[in-house]
Amino acid sequence: MDTLHLRETKELFADDYGNIYLYQNKDFSLTKYDSLGIQKGRLMLTLPFRIQSVQNPLNIPTFSENAQVLRFYDQNLNEIQTVDLRNHFGYIRAAYAEDQQFVWLLDDSTKRLIRYNFRENKTAQNIPLNIEYETVRDFLVFNSLIYIVTDNHLAVYNFKSEKLVELPFQNGKRLRRENDRIYIIADNAVWLYNEGQTVRIFSDPTAAIVDKNSTRYFVIKGNNLYLYPVKN
Repeated sequence: MDTLHLRETKELFADDYGNIYLYQNKDFSLTKYDSLGIQKGRLMLTLPFRIQSVQNPLNIPTFSENAQVLRFYDQNLNEIQTVDLRNHFGYIRAAYAEDQQFVWLLDDSTKRLIRYNFRENKTAQNIPLNIEYETVRDFLVFNSLIYIVTDNHLAVYNFKSEKLVELPFQNGKRLRRENDRIYIIADNAVWLYNEGQTVRIFSDPTAAIVDKNSTRYFVIKGNNLYLYPVKN
């Protein structure tokens, strides 16, 4: 792959079809490559945005905190839908698209987690959540539990706003769900959340960026991309 592009990459994503996605803060671009390293699409925006996941490459959700906009892209990185949140909510710190109808929103202005039906422009749930919103790096909602990674810890809440678990955690960047498993992607390691504990399942101290899909770990280091098998 293009070593210059790898060197300037700030985020790496991999779907289950062998495609690689590289995000650059320099020009707010997301570039898609196939398993042979051939560029298949490129997305460029004028503001920074956060890619939630490429697990479904037909429908890739992204969120811009600056613009307060949620956008969805197809397998060619063409925009298929935009959801403008500015006229409906206060200040959204983070968003988690549950599916193609519902999105969970962390509203810093009201200190609530909101489940929003963007197809019908209706609020489905409204959960008070007393957390430090400005420290949130990522979150997801699954099986009536709220998983939150902040600058310093991983926390799990229920829908009654009760904190069930809080674990010290440094350098957490992103959460990933595979069926009923919750993973934390860190700077150079991947952790599994299991029954109130975190277990490191992959690490490379020399890596600049790591990610995983269901069968491989992906590592950028030394301006090269490395693949390692997932051992079940």
